[in-house]
Amino acid sequence: MRIPPFNPYIALIIGVISVSTSAVLVKLAAEAPTAIIGFYRLFLATLIMAPIILTNYRHEFRLIQKKNWIFIILAGVFLALHFILWFESLNYTSVTSSVLFISILPLFAFLGTYLFLGERFSPGVVISMIIIIFGSVIIGWGDLQISGLAFFGDTLAIFGAIAMTAYLLFGQQTRKHVSLITYTFIIYGISSLTLFLYNVILQNSFSGYSADYWAIFAALAIIPTFLGHSLFNWASRWLSNSTISMAIVLEPIGASILAYVILEETIASHQVLGGTIIIFGLLLFIISTSRKTKVTISRKK
Repeated sequence: MRIPPFNPYIALIIGVISVSTSAVLVKLAAEAPTAIIGFYRLFLATLIMAPIILTNYRHEFRLIQKKNWIFIILAGVFLALHFILWFESLNYTSVTSSVLFISILPLFAFLGTYLFLGERFSPGVVISMIIIIFGSVIIGWGDLQISGLAFFGDTLAIFGAIAMTAYLLFGQQTRKHVSLITYTFIIYGISSLTLFLYNVILQNSFSGYSADYWAIFAALAIIPTFLGHSLFNWASRWLSNSTISMAIVLEPIGASILAYVILEETIASHQVLGGTIIIFGLLLFIISTSRKTKVTISRKK
């Protein structure tokens, strides 16, 4: 493997900071309907990708089998649902709590593979899941003492993580047949259409927003969507998947710091305690699953 043009760990750090901006940017656009924010994030991202896809990758559309289009459409719908639920959660709870609950996505993803793909639990995975649930209970209970609305926001974030899990499971099969950029373009397009129809039903306005709001919509489409995830994908050429996953776990910390600096959101003691426990559980989960993968590969060899 050739030497990378710059340090992949620096790319990883920039990627974490980039994805950490998402919740804060949504909070800054609080007067716009959350479904509108989600729509413009994905729609603008789709428009940016369109020239590249139509010029260099349009032949890949033929590689997707007809039966897989059902799964990819479902994946796109669930991605839209993820943004609706997660962005709406930020209207009720803090950035810290919302992002921490979204970060437990690996827990639901593993449960999904267990239920639908027959994935086995290892002792390390079971222990890490218990730790993650314990940390989540601490945050949820603490938020409930502050406000019932904050707890409602936590619940929306959890359902947002579940919707993201469904998106990953439905898209898993189709992802094998096309490049990442083509798959992403199709998914964003379907999600944009879903959010468009959802906004039409709710009679949300697509125009009339200030220049600051349009700047936020564009920033959401570029910074966390492209800069963040693109850097993760680039760094994965040089770093292991477990290293990438561990870096992504740091997103709640980055988001909390940005929320404190930009939004002046305070971080409660129960969020610090519960968040620390959740992050520890997620790191243990990643280590456990990566070890299991290595054992499985070695056995196959």
